[in-house]
Formats: sequence, C-alpha cells, structure tokens
Amino acid sequence: ARVAGQHSIDPSLTARRAGTTHILVRGTFHVCPKSPVTQADPGTTPPIPQVETLPETTSRSAVNTATMADAPATEQSKSALKKAEKQAKMAADKAAKAAKQAALPARSKKTDDIIGITIKKNEDFSMWYQEVVLKAEMVEYYNEIAGFFILRPASMYIWNVIRKWFSERIEAMGVDETSFPIFLSSKSLEKEKDHVEGFAPELAWVTKAGDKDLEVPVAVRPTSEAVMYPYYSKWIRSHRDLPFRLNQWNSVVRWEAKQTTPFLRTREFLWQEGHTAHLTEELAGKEVLEILELYAGVYEQLLAVPVVRGKKTENEKFAGGYYTTTVEGYIPSNGRGIQGATSHCLGQNFSKMFDITVEDPEKKGEKIHVWQNSWGLSTRVIGVMVMIHGDDKGLVLPPRIAKTQVILIAVGITAKTTPEDRKKLEGQTDDLRNELRKAGVRAESDLREGYTPAWKFNDWELRGVPLRLEFGPKDAEKQQVSYARRDTGEKGSIPLAELATKVPELLETIQSDMYNKAEKSFREHRLVLNDWEKVTPALDTKNVVLIPHCLGGKCEDRIKELTTSEPPENATLPEGKKQPTMGMKSLCIPFEQPTEGLVAGETKCLNPECEAKAQKYVMFGRSY
Repeated sequence: ARVAGQHSIDPSLTARRAGTTHILVRGTFHVCPKSPVTQADPGTTPPIPQVETLPETTSRSAVNTATMADAPATEQSKSALKKAEKQAKMAADKAAKAAKQAALPARSKKTDDIIGITIKKNEDFSMWYQEVVLKAEMVEYYNEIAGFFILRPASMYIWNVIRKWFSERIEAMGVDETSFPIFLSSKSLEKEKDHVEGFAPELAWVTKAGDKDLEVPVAVRPTSEAVMYPYYSKWIRSHRDLPFRLNQWNSVVRWEAKQTTPFLRTREFLWQEGHTAHLTEELAGKEVLEILELYAGVYEQLLAVPVVRGKKTENEKFAGGYYTTTVEGYIPSNGRGIQGATSHCLGQNFSKMFDITVEDPEKKGEKIHVWQNSWGLSTRVIGVMVMIHGDDKGLVLPPRIAKTQVILIAVGITAKTTPEDRKKLEGQTDDLRNELRKAGVRAESDLREGYTPAWKFNDWELRGVPLRLEFGPKDAEKQQVSYARRDTGEKGSIPLAELATKVPELLETIQSDMYNKAEKSFREHRLVLNDWEKVTPALDTKNVVLIPHCLGGKCEDRIKELTTSEPPENATLPEGKKQPTMGMKSLCIPFEQPTEGLVAGETKCLNPECEAKAQKYVMFGRSY
C-alpha cells in the first residue's frame, strides 16, 4: 500500500513468510535470516531484513553451507556435500524462476505482493494499465486459455449501469430484446462472403462433439448478422412489420492473433448488438444517428469521456455495410485515438443476401428489399475510461458509474480510545452512511479492524471511489465531516446538517470536472494541419490531426506508409526512448468540420504524393 507517498509491503505477508529469505544480489543467491517480525501493524512498513552482501566469487554451495557448523570440508561426508549442492541448485532454480516472474506484467507475484500501484502511468503506460485493472479487481487473467479474461464484480457493475441506461432509451425507441444462438453454420457464412472475409482469420470453429467429428463444423459467432437475418426474412412479411428492431446483450468470440489487452482486445467480449430493418434509406439513416448519439451519451454522460462523432472512410467502414458512423476517443498518455462504438447503415446489401423483402406500399405487386442497420457497443468502454481517468494511485471513477460513490472512514481512534468511545464513533459513522443512502448516494462505511486509516485511504484510492469522508472525535465536536476528492485530491469539510444536500452536489461537480478535464485535453491535442511537414512531429507529441483529404482509399493507405517511422540502420536510441513506428490511420470524417482552411475544388489533398482535391477534413492518428 502506498502510505504518505511510499510503498509498503502487504501486512498479511509478514506473518506467513517466516524462516529464511532468499535474496538475489549481483547474480549470486544468498540466504539470510528474516527480521524477527511475527505480525505487522497494518498500514505500517515492516522492517526490511538486513542483508550481508557476499562477494561475487562466493559459490552457491558455500553460501548455503554457511549456516552449517564451521567444520573443515574434509570432515564432511560425501552425502552431506551432495545434499548441500542439491539444495543450492534448487535455490538457484527458485531464484531464476522468481526473477522471471518479476519481469512479467502486473499480475506477477512480485507486484501482487505490493497492494499499491508500482508502475508510473507516464513511464510505462501499457504495464501501468494492466497493473491497475488487476489490482483494482476489475479483471483476472483466465489462465486456462490465453487471451481470455474474467470480468470481476467491479467491472460488471459498470457494465450493468451502462446496460440499464442504454436499454431504457432504446426501449423507448421501440427496440425489443432477443437472444439468438451462439453458433452459425458455414452455409450462412457463405451467403455473406464480403462481410465475413474480415472476420475469417478470427473465426473459432467447433469440429467435435464428444469424441466424434461433426459432419458440418459450426462457427462461434464473431457478430450475429448471419445468425439473425435468415429469420428476419421469415418474420418480416409486410411493410406494416417495419420498422423491425431487435437488440441482444451477449458475448462474441474473435480469435485475435495479436497480443490481447483487458477490455481493449480480447478473444471474447461482452457487447450489445442491435439489428433493425426499415422501409427507406431516410428512416434507416435517422436511426443510425439516434443510436450514435446514445453511444456518445454513454461516454460523455456516464463515463466522463469526450468523443468526436463522425463517419468512417470507405477503407474503415464495416465490411459489407453501406456506411459506418462512429464515436472516437483519445488517450492522452500515448496520444492514440480509439474507436468507441459504431452505428452502421447496412443499406440493402444484407437484405439482398438473405432475401428480406416487403411489398412496395406505393407500387402494388412489386417487392422491395428493406434497409437495415446494425450497431454495437462493447466492454471496451470500461478500458477507455480507465486509461483516461486513472492515475498513479489506481482507478479514478466517475460518480455516475461508481458502485461506491462515497466511502466513510472512522479516524482518530488510538490506543487510548476506550471500546465504548470506539463503538460510539463507529455507530455515528454508520448513521452518516445511512443518511447518505436515504439521499440516493451509494455510500459505504469501512469499519474493518486491523487496518489503519492510512491503509484504508490507499485501498479505496486504488479502487477509484470518487469521494472519501473522514469522521473522528474532532469532527464530531465540530459537527462536520472532512472530505477528500479522488479526482483532484482536494480536501475540505461539510457540516453534518448539510450532508444530504452537499454530498450529491459535490459528486455532480466531480463528474463535471472529470469530463471537462478530459475534454480540454482532447481539444488541445486535436490539431488542424495544412502543412504535411508538421504531421509526423504532431503525432510524435501525442496529437491526432485533422488534414484535408481526397477520401481515396489508396491515398489513405499511402498516408499510413508515409507516417510509419523505422529506426535508421544500426541506430542507437537513447536509453528509455522508443522509436515511434506506428503509422497514422483515419479515425473518422468528423461531422463537425473546421470552419476555415478547406476550399471546395481548390484545396489539395495533404498527402504530398496525391494530386487530387480534398473533399473533407479527416481525423487521422495512431490508434488502437
């Protein structure tokens, strides 16, 4: 736990690690006695055992036999020497294994033994992120199969808040819930080759049932168009059945070949997928934007994350779709863009594949293919939130999605405090918690014994609770509570008489301040450029860029190549510096275009190798 800016060891470890401490010093394995600590006071740092560093030339066998009697080697039996050598080898193997574990991500034993966050966000962002989501108990690695993660209750609470918020709004639009099977046949996949082509490398196939091979292998859905649309053809018989709107909350499997990352890139993830059918392009397009605005609301209103609304380029649109709209986020720590959620107009492509038709209400006897949409939001939203708001202490949760919005901690209890006074103070703390709950605040009181207030402060900071309230004898005398904000660290006091009104107001202020801080960062790092020479330097300083572009697919591909940096041959980079190698890709064509700079028919595409005229400003960036 981090106490007063320092790291300390998990108190529970001291009691269970008695006997001998194995320490690797300068490549040599040493054995030394542990300090005589039998039980650590929670919240304090146990004494560090004193280690006498032996010379590098000291052999392992000599080290391990140092605790034996100082008899001459000639007096030791061969069996004793062999036993000592065997013990030395086992100890060396154990040390090597421990060193290897220490080099692993945040889930390694070394960092698990320390409760607080050990990696700085601005020093190793990727490792910081993994350590935070593990130690804050958001996820756990599913060790049985690589690329899968367990979503723990802290994550599922956030997902369920999002699910409830979104479900209420799409139900008001007339969208119904459904649940389709997880498997799809190769026959269905063949109908939509263009669509499935993009998913083909990631398809997971079931080929056996028990010990028998299946006559026809079945795929685990990567998305559900091929599962659902054969039945849309069966159920939609008339234009009076339109609009036809279904949504399902489920998990899908995409067997990622790349390195997986919790929430952002996993082989199985939770999401919602909506699939709707409409009579006309206009009606379908209207819904596409309505859903996109709901997705923006999830990010901005619930997660305090700003997004840019826009349309994907032809290169980046949904495979087999007509056009794709998107909300795009920005990760300040590495300057990357990240796709937040997408709402697609599928046009009539899928209705033609699956023969989803109705009679034209204006031309009796003629059949027309329906217009379709699909839209989806996944648990990626949680990862984006963690990356943007988290800090070196752990999570920082926006109040609207925090399971515990306020944590109350009794303070000022010392060795001189009588059991009666302690019980009274804890009772008052619980009363304050209950008062807040009646006011609609999700409040908890931490009355765990055996832990100091400082330890509790750090524990709840790691978990990202938005507001901490401290209540002690001095606070009781002044009829107040002291508070500390998780997002800014600001401290103050609130009169007890105003608790039920001031705390909800403060939580709303925290929510607003978190959004404004993130929005300011995104705005300042979203640069409008009309000079190609400024593009790569802008990317290297953690910006995304809006540039005039012709919207040509080949030009877009070439821009990615031109902005991909490779270290010069035999180049020696400064220690700790990484040569940026990732080229930029198009994130979206923002709906809100820059007001100046692009003149239709005159402004040239910014790609120095392209002679075409620019059509729109396109937002490019290095991205996830």
